[in-house]
Amino acid sequence: MSLVRLNIKGISYSQTQNGAYALILSEVDGQRKLPIVIGAFEAQSIAIALEKEIKPPRPLTHDLFKNFADRFDIQVKQVIIHKLVDGVFYSSIICERDKIEEIIDARTSDAIALALRFKAPIFTYKNILDKAGIFLKGNASEEAEEAPSLVEQLIADEPSSTQSEDYSGYTIKELNEMLDQAVANEDYEKAARIRDEISKRS
Repeated sequence: MSLVRLNIKGISYSQTQNGAYALILSEVDGQRKLPIVIGAFEAQSIAIALEKEIKPPRPLTHDLFKNFADRFDIQVKQVIIHKLVDGVFYSSIICERDKIEEIIDARTSDAIALALRFKAPIFTYKNILDKAGIFLKGNASEEAEEAPSLVEQLIADEPSSTQSEDYSGYTIKELNEMLDQAVANEDYEKAARIRDEISKRS
């Protein structure tokens, strides 16, 4: 079976499952996308790995795994989404240590969060993409350029109660202080909103 490389296209809040998110993967050399339902923690971890500007004061679980692997010279070479059963995706993490390769089963959301931290490629099999992939309309590269960042999508698609605070009335100094406080409190969604307000003014 041939492998198809995937990129992360976006994250959106699931309207059907409370507290869940849809991670959207897109094939590198095509127009299909692969939606995968993931939890809020995994969505946050993936978004933080992509948004380099936000640094947690303490390592998240996936950061801890990366630090642990680095210490013992373990490399994640690639992630393969290898099975789809009853709407559930199954993945494997391909690791290497001392030139010995190991295959570890993992939840797809965890595997992708780790792939980002190791800069490892993500693949799936063609038959899985044929079965669960959705064709994009129009030019995929143009849509990707126009798409907001993952953290922006994560926040924009959350229930309206999380969007109520308006930061436009604060000074840059106040915003930077609030950003530091939000990161210290590990409120990364609030931190991302404040960061976006600062970015608008720079």
